[in-house]
Amino acid sequence: MMNVSGELCWLACLILTVDLTLGLGPYKDMEFTFLLSAGSTECFYQTTARNDSIEVEYQVIAGSGLDVGFVLVSPGGYRLASDFRRSDAVHMVDPTEDGDYRLCFDNSFSKLSEKLVFFEVIVNRQSSSARGGQNEWAEVAMPESMVEYKLEDIRVRLDSVHQHLEKSRQVLTVLRTLEARDRYLLEDNLWRVSFWSCLNVCVMLTVAVTQVYTLRRLFDVTTRVRT
Repeated sequence: MMNVSGELCWLACLILTVDLTLGLGPYKDMEFTFLLSAGSTECFYQTTARNDSIEVEYQVIAGSGLDVGFVLVSPGGYRLASDFRRSDAVHMVDPTEDGDYRLCFDNSFSKLSEKLVFFEVIVNRQSSSARGGQNEWAEVAMPESMVEYKLEDIRVRLDSVHQHLEKSRQVLTVLRTLEARDRYLLEDNLWRVSFWSCLNVCVMLTVAVTQVYTLRRLFDVTTRVRT
């Protein structure tokens, strides 16, 4: 059987990680899978603007107990959400402040088992900086365009397609994470079932051999007494 560290690293390779740094990209959605060592705490940062909204979802894919602690801290230092030994959760902040939100995952209560954790940060941009691109489109669309298509209509349709694609990508990412988590549980349960089955078979064989040996010895003793 593979050791726990090998299994967790193998599962981490199955899941696509978009960023490999501890600092998350500003004003953009992010999915990240990382290995949380035993007895340690890892923190990540997400930059947001005022009046935006962010949604944080995390899941423990592998590791003993499938649980971690989680804390979401605002740029002002206020604790907005706190979980203790949970396998998954979803938290939303609306509206947000200017600055960096801190996302901390805690595994200090487990001294032996490391955890494979997946989390996703979705930033819904409502600030003026996010609308800057739309204003540029509007300014370009002010003059009458050639043919009968309006640039504004094209922009609206492209935005709709982009939103649907992003939502589909997020759903597929979550499903892929759940699949990896289920695979880990199945493999772990399969090993346990196989181990105990083999142990029971060995015990049964030992008992059978002992009984046969005891009966043969009993008949041998009886024969000697008669003679």
